[in-house]
This record gives sequence, C-alpha cells and structure tokens, in this order.
Amino acid sequence: MSFESDLKRMEEITDLLKKDDTGLEDAIKLYEEATELGKKLNKTLSEIQRKIEMVTSDDEDVLTTEEMEEDEDD
Repeated sequence: MSFESDLKRMEEITDLLKKDDTGLEDAIKLYEEATELGKKLNKTLSEIQRKIEMVTSDDEDVLTTEEMEEDEDD
C-alpha cells in the first residue's frame, strides 16, 4: 500500500472507533491494525525526512545541497 492509502485507512479506522456501535472485539482488532499502520507510517515519514535536502547557496551563488538533520527527539 502507498503512504496515502495507509493514511486514508488510518482515518477510516479512527472514524470506526469513534462510532458507538463498534463492538469491543472489532474495536480491539481495529486498534491493533491502527497500531501496525502507525508504525509503518512513522517509518515511512522517518525515511522521507532523511531524504529531504535543504538547498543553500554558497558565497559564489552556486547552489549546493545538504541533508536535513534529524531532530534530537527521535
């Protein structure tokens, strides 16, 4: 699945868990699915963050790139 479809599924799960008519067993299964999706989405976002580059220019107006530093909180 793509990031977008995983995110859409996470939103669907959230909506289902908010409904009063979702039974306990179904809610537990949905929560487990959401937990796995959350891990997958977080991993994808971390990979994307590592790939992001900041464009900077040096003294000669030549464009260079450097990798974005990760937050220390990760």
